[in-house]
Amino acid sequence: MQMLTKFETKSSRVKGVAFHPKRPWILASLHNGSIQLWDYRMGTLLERFEEHEGPVRGISFHPTQELFVSGGDDYKVKVWNHRTRRCIFTLQGHLDYVRTVYFHPEQPWVISASDDQTIRIWNWQSRQCIAVLTGHNHYVMCAQFHPTDDLVVSACLDQTVRVWDISGLRRKSAAGAQPMASVDPMSAQRMGAQGDFFNVTDVVVKFVLEGHTRGVNWASFHPTMPLILSCGDDRQVKIWRMNDSRAWEVDTCRGHYNNVNAALFHPKREFILSDSEDKTVRVWDTTRRTLLQTFRREQDRFWCLSAHPELNLFAAGHDNGLLVFKLERERPAAAVHQGTLLYVKDAQIRLHDFASASDAPVVALRTAPAGQYLPPPRTMSFNSAEKAVLLTSDADDGSYELHTLPRQFTGHAAAADAGQARRGAGSCAIWTGRNRFAVLDKAAQQILIKDLSNQTTKTINAPAGVEAIFSAPGSQILVATATSVALFDVQTRQTVAEISAGPVKYVVWSADMSAVALLCKHTIAVATKQLEQTCQVHETIRIKSAAWDESGVLVYTTLNHIKFALPSGDTGIIRTIDNPVYLVRVQGGNVHCLDREGSVSVVKVDPTEYRFKLALQNKNYEEVVSIIRNSNLVGQSIIAYLQKNGYPEIALHFVRDDTARFELALECGNMDTALETAKAIDKTAYWDKFGQEALRRGHIRMAELAYQRVKAYDKLSFLYSITGNTDKLGKMHKIAIMHNSPQARLQNAMLLGDVEDRMRVLHESGQQALAYLTAKTHGLDAEAEAIREAAGIEESDIVVPAAAAEPPLLLQPAAPAAQSLDLDWPRLQVAKGIFDGKISLDGDKAGAGRARAVGGGEADGGSGPAGAAPLGADLLGDDLLGDEPAADGAWDMDDDDGELDAELSAEASAAAEAGFVAPHPGPSELDAWSRNSPHAADQIAAGNFEQAMRLLRDQAGVVSFEALKPTFLEIYSASRSVLTTAPFAPAVRVPLRRAGGDAGRHLPAQLFSLASSLEQLQQGYRATTAAKFEEALGLFKRLLHTLLFVATDTAEGAAEAKQLLQTCREYVVGISIELARAAVAKEEATEANSTRLVELAAYFAHCQLRADHEKLALRLAMNTAYKHRCFKAAGEFAQRLLDLAPAPPIADKARKMVTICDRQSGDALPINYDARSPFAVCAASHTPIFRGEPAVSCPYCQAPYRPEYDAGLCRVCEIARIGASASGLRSLGAGDQ
Repeated sequence: MQMLTKFETKSSRVKGVAFHPKRPWILASLHNGSIQLWDYRMGTLLERFEEHEGPVRGISFHPTQELFVSGGDDYKVKVWNHRTRRCIFTLQGHLDYVRTVYFHPEQPWVISASDDQTIRIWNWQSRQCIAVLTGHNHYVMCAQFHPTDDLVVSACLDQTVRVWDISGLRRKSAAGAQPMASVDPMSAQRMGAQGDFFNVTDVVVKFVLEGHTRGVNWASFHPTMPLILSCGDDRQVKIWRMNDSRAWEVDTCRGHYNNVNAALFHPKREFILSDSEDKTVRVWDTTRRTLLQTFRREQDRFWCLSAHPELNLFAAGHDNGLLVFKLERERPAAAVHQGTLLYVKDAQIRLHDFASASDAPVVALRTAPAGQYLPPPRTMSFNSAEKAVLLTSDADDGSYELHTLPRQFTGHAAAADAGQARRGAGSCAIWTGRNRFAVLDKAAQQILIKDLSNQTTKTINAPAGVEAIFSAPGSQILVATATSVALFDVQTRQTVAEISAGPVKYVVWSADMSAVALLCKHTIAVATKQLEQTCQVHETIRIKSAAWDESGVLVYTTLNHIKFALPSGDTGIIRTIDNPVYLVRVQGGNVHCLDREGSVSVVKVDPTEYRFKLALQNKNYEEVVSIIRNSNLVGQSIIAYLQKNGYPEIALHFVRDDTARFELALECGNMDTALETAKAIDKTAYWDKFGQEALRRGHIRMAELAYQRVKAYDKLSFLYSITGNTDKLGKMHKIAIMHNSPQARLQNAMLLGDVEDRMRVLHESGQQALAYLTAKTHGLDAEAEAIREAAGIEESDIVVPAAAAEPPLLLQPAAPAAQSLDLDWPRLQVAKGIFDGKISLDGDKAGAGRARAVGGGEADGGSGPAGAAPLGADLLGDDLLGDEPAADGAWDMDDDDGELDAELSAEASAAAEAGFVAPHPGPSELDAWSRNSPHAADQIAAGNFEQAMRLLRDQAGVVSFEALKPTFLEIYSASRSVLTTAPFAPAVRVPLRRAGGDAGRHLPAQLFSLASSLEQLQQGYRATTAAKFEEALGLFKRLLHTLLFVATDTAEGAAEAKQLLQTCREYVVGISIELARAAVAKEEATEANSTRLVELAAYFAHCQLRADHEKLALRLAMNTAYKHRCFKAAGEFAQRLLDLAPAPPIADKARKMVTICDRQSGDALPINYDARSPFAVCAASHTPIFRGEPAVSCPYCQAPYRPEYDAGLCRVCEIARIGASASGLRSLGAGDQ
């Protein structure tokens, strides 16, 4: 038996606890005078109540009302409303501490026990005391109502337990008699004895139970049986039985070492729970009165105990808080096979058929011996081939049972006998084949493979720290540790794959075993069958179970929800549940589950939401359209999801609110709907935003209409000016005259080139000098003279600038380049999308309404959404013409234009109706680069640095990108050019394409090619020849870095690139050896240093260099060896030099060296070099690795290393990890892959 802690708090001493009967709430009354209301599922403090003065000892929820009652050391009983979070009223009458308070399960009564030696019953509706129970002669520590009968039990420090009959009080209350609350408490106490004697009171003592040797702290009734439980300072827990005539002691449970403060019967099992100041909670067997389990806390004394009225939950208050716990797991062990469910209930394995809903027992399980506790099975594993079941439980520190089901079971026969089961020790047991299963021995960290006869056939040492094992496809199993889950092959005894995860409680495989869900306490990790994680789900409350939908969606449950998780990681709530359930199967809208009682039930759910989201993610747009048409899928969450994931055009079909529709329409470019909603809203801010977006998208007519609605005359003038619409610009000029707006009038006159009106507006505005200058400049001498005379200025006083040699060019408006009735910008003509015209929430009505709104019906006299004038009518509405009596006549002065409002509105409406909604921007060039090539260089050019790094890591084992940063930036910059267009205009970035390639599969221009690499190689050769080794080393490493990004179009080119890579590696290793030799040569001349000098020179000569460089290396090695009297090695180097046909002077010297060394034939130093034994030089230690010796290599440059350098950074390329696995560099062009 285990104490499974579900919730725990830290606070001052808890004196009372109470569960809410329905909600996941618990009340705690504290010794510091505070009352705390906690949500034990979420682990959050909901409210704090602090009106009591002093410790609060009693607390209780009402079984049906939104009330709770408390009693404390301030002698008060308070009734609270937890919805309004305040105290409703206070019941006063006790003369000392109030110890406990409880509501009656049916009547509007509250019972309270007090240190004033009385028990009081209150009517909380009338707020009066209806009975005072006297008779105890010490502190009354506890008093409770019987759950069904008219009885009260009380415990007192006078060493007695009393049972009171309150049937008279019920009859009196039913008859409507007045309470006796006004009686003085002391008088009532004196009258109590006489009333009892004459049997005329409402409450009488039925039994007095004596047997405790010290004060009694607690007494409670059994919920269904005629039993009473009591405990006290004599450290004993006593069980009493009663009938109608008498009560007697049944037995005593002994084992506590200090005062026992509370005890209660388990509501559903034959258990007794007690807690004590000896810092323990003990569980006893009710029938045998034996101790089953002891749970100890080293620092906390226990003061109170409570049981949930419906759930298997208990709460205990101690010195430093409270804890909510249960005593056993309630999840039934179950396994699903095709259309049947096997599960454990009432010590039986039962078989449930999903199709027929038939349910029958199959195998009877063993039960616990008398006085012992046997934990229920924890997991079940089913072997369909052999019809065998493995059950594991926590009994005996972990054990399993192997049961064989009846072969011809029909569902009507009696359950098979449990004695046929085979048993063994092990914390986990799962099937790994048809006739074998695996058992985990956690203590020995071994996995035992057993056959059907329960005999061990194989023993496997488990990976370190294994906590549990789970089933997996084939001969594999899942091995779970505290931090990870590994896929372990039982046959090869190797770990195949591994994934990081917290302590995994359950594992759920999909039907085709292609995906697995790893369930932890608060997370779910979803992975493929190779344990490649696809997503992870986090929850704030406990995750209970999961099952896979047939569409590949994971459905899981928490304590209060059924939820779903898509393969992308998106989650959502399907429905709320009152109590936790355990999923076993999800099929369509039916969720088959087990509850904590072991009953199979079917919960109806609506899978529309997650199927809709799954179809969106899979781009199954036909199904998306079908779901929208055939289901009522609405809600803010769906709209927000669509908008967040880039589907505003779909979200638009769910939205009814005009404001939200307007924003979504602008986001997806649906300007028709945006226009419709802007009319419905008809606010300046929305018209401004609509006009700005319409102009950005090139809808000139719509922008014009928006500017008309908000009377943005300056914007209209500018719009007509840049589009060359001089007719409407003239009308704007007339409007400026009507509005008496000199600024707008002057601006329009300048845009129209109307010099006379410019002169007039300047003259009327008092700008005489500017008016005179304008008239004089444009040759209007008569008007200029009139202005001068009006200003009273003599002509001699005017200073006229000297005339230029050439006649001046006067400011005139630009003439339109082309006159066109269609002012909207040209747009791409694209086919309509999958959702265009297919989705309609209201059918034909919605389409007709939209056509009326956009098509300009208002111009024909119809009423628009704003309920007023036609489009553009407010341009010359009553607010403009009302102040100008002659405005109507003035507007009709020249041509027969008709009303301006009708003209503008008709034109704008017709243009809006004829316009085609601009398509979404097509895929960019950068997206095409990224999509068309698997090469890292092309991903960098497209700006996908992360994808490029991922490719390099997978293909070449690159882990350090610091050295590649300059190369990344060079590639990125070289793939685009900057085009300067016009002054003050932003520059245009132009992507540069690679020459050639397939049509439609464009790739970026290459910065690094084979030609440029060969040129860089020649630079390295020249630096090496000149003995500039530092410079040469940098050039060759730079070439190693750039070769990563060389893409070739032919296999020959790829082979040449690989040869370049090998050459660079050899030169980097060789030059590094030579630099190390030069460093050793500067040190003190010791035998060790001399030996190392000869060795390094020999290794340098061993590198695969170009012929001229190899000659130099051999000459260096020959001279170094001869100088240090290593004649054998010097002769070998001289002979190799002769084989390369050097220049005659060098050849002569080499022949002499061979002659001399042949005479000596020995080495004075013990050098580690053997020319006849093939070897490679370790690039880190510069020591030989002979054939057959273990070695590792760099996955990119293939530089060899000794095993001790495994997982380090390569010393040659400085970017890859030694020994890492890599798929190989993609050297060929994308088109050839």
